Amino acid sequence: MMSRRTLALLVAAGSAAAFGAILAPSQATAQAWPNKPITFIVPFAAGGGTDAFARPLAVQLEAQLGQRIIIDNRAGAGGTTGASAAAKAAPDGYTFFVGAAHHAIAPALYPRLDYNIETDLVPIGMVASPPQVIAVHPTKVAAKTLGEFIAHLKANPGKLNYGSAGNGTTHHLTGELFKLQTGTNIVHVPYRGAGPALADLVAGQIDVMFDGLGSSAGQIQGGALRGLAVAAPKRSPAIPDVPTTAEAGLPGFEVATWYALWAPKGTPPEAVERMGRELRTALASQPIKDAWARNGSDIPTLMGAEFAGFLKSEIARWGKVVSEAKVGL
Repeated sequence: MMSRRTLALLVAAGSAAAFGAILAPSQATAQAWPNKPITFIVPFAAGGGTDAFARPLAVQLEAQLGQRIIIDNRAGAGGTTGASAAAKAAPDGYTFFVGAAHHAIAPALYPRLDYNIETDLVPIGMVASPPQVIAVHPTKVAAKTLGEFIAHLKANPGKLNYGSAGNGTTHHLTGELFKLQTGTNIVHVPYRGAGPALADLVAGQIDVMFDGLGSSAGQIQGGALRGLAVAAPKRSPAIPDVPTTAEAGLPGFEVATWYALWAPKGTPPEAVERMGRELRTALASQPIKDAWARNGSDIPTLMGAEFAGFLKSEIARWGKVVSEAKVGL
């Protein structure tokens, strides 16, 4: 016959096992992430600046996480098509969004957006922040310096054009800011991403781009394009012979096309936190340091809430430019 002590021990053991069984699924879920491929929604066509940073980052994160990362290019409407898709994606920890500075401009240009970049997406951190460069086609534009280029524009208002990654992108608004500060007139030609615009610039179909170094540094290094000035406080190691805008006679004209990683609102905290840790690790890795240096970007440190604060300040900054330039779509 079983003693009371033995029975009590068995009941206690059974209760502990049952309690452990209740906890096990949630613990297993947290420990197992990720257990299937992850998708990065990139809101521009392949070959542009966002792609130039998203793809090397994906390769590095694949090695760290042990899961494949799929790049899903969703171009259109100045990057807002992809952002909308990301905001509406299932928040299961397997979809993330690689957006850009363009998404801080969009609220001022698209008053009827069906998403809110500040509330519908969770900021994980900045991925890269390469400065803009004023790049021209070397045979279509004879100017060898920024001063010569501005003089040519003033003598030929409306006769040259500049390409952008689309309406409302930093390429577009940087062009409008340039026009405001120099008193010039250049015709805007929007594309569905920096990649197609850059291809047409190299082919001589357009005259100039205000482009992020992530997509244009290689073309300048190879001689396919001429860099007139880097819109940054210091020269870029990627193209050290190209002066800053201040050195070239346009002080105060500084723009960076930053890129960042978000998750859809409601994504499990453990997935967001883990991805944040992995992003920090990736940015500290040598392959990423080398790739970012080639693309003219420093290694950013803005993560989580700090990046969210920066995003808010960027929305205010570009909203002012949209208003002053009277940009309408």
